[in-house]
Amino acid sequence: MPSASDQHGIDMLIRKLESIATLSYEERQAIRSLPIRIHVLGARQDIVRDGDQPAQCCLILSGWACRYKLLSQGKRQILSFHIPGDIPDLQSLQLPTMDHSVATMKQATVAFIPHECLRNLTVDFPNIGGLLWRDTLIDGAIYRAWMAGIGRRSAYERIAHLFCELYLKLQAVGLAESYRCPMPVTQMDLADALGLTPVHINRVLREMRGRTLITLRSSTLVIDAWDDLLRASEFDPAYLHLEKQAAA
Repeated sequence: MPSASDQHGIDMLIRKLESIATLSYEERQAIRSLPIRIHVLGARQDIVRDGDQPAQCCLILSGWACRYKLLSQGKRQILSFHIPGDIPDLQSLQLPTMDHSVATMKQATVAFIPHECLRNLTVDFPNIGGLLWRDTLIDGAIYRAWMAGIGRRSAYERIAHLFCELYLKLQAVGLAESYRCPMPVTQMDLADALGLTPVHINRVLREMRGRTLITLRSSTLVIDAWDDLLRASEFDPAYLHLEKQAAA
């Protein structure tokens, strides 16, 4: 049986899944029975690499991670940010070879769950299998939102849209409130995610602060004018498919 600390850790997965759907008591208990190995990883450490064939999935318990692709010239494209409760390599259950890497962004605690145990869980509890599928579909919706932003939004709109997205995701799992949330990403990280230069990111953040839309310091984001940020980015949270309504 999992230890008490392991059960507390796996509750992050329950919290994440219940932000997008409803779990029964039996389903929550089945998730808590999953065997996991908990590791503490340093900042900017690869969890799984492009080309790996993992036999386990990684659940983020604390800290942040990102999916990224590294080009031959050393240029990095961040494909997504991941917060506690996320399983950023869930697709490895069905796709045996990783086509991108996953790395921590700061020190993070992660739980590794064997593929075999996850597959057995989805067989025994088909609704959980459906929720994991739903989670990957929401990942696809987020990718589409990012693609639309990189292709058609201004730098100002891209950054505003990302801040709205991350705040709502964090609030849905109980990690943000009162328009304040952790934001442990550097300007270089934002540049690599949004297809901009660090200089451009810095300029836009100064403009946002000048308009009293946000305050960003010490890895904490405070959204001082939520409605204005929504309007600036034309943000519609429907693509996140959250059951919990945030920023009410």
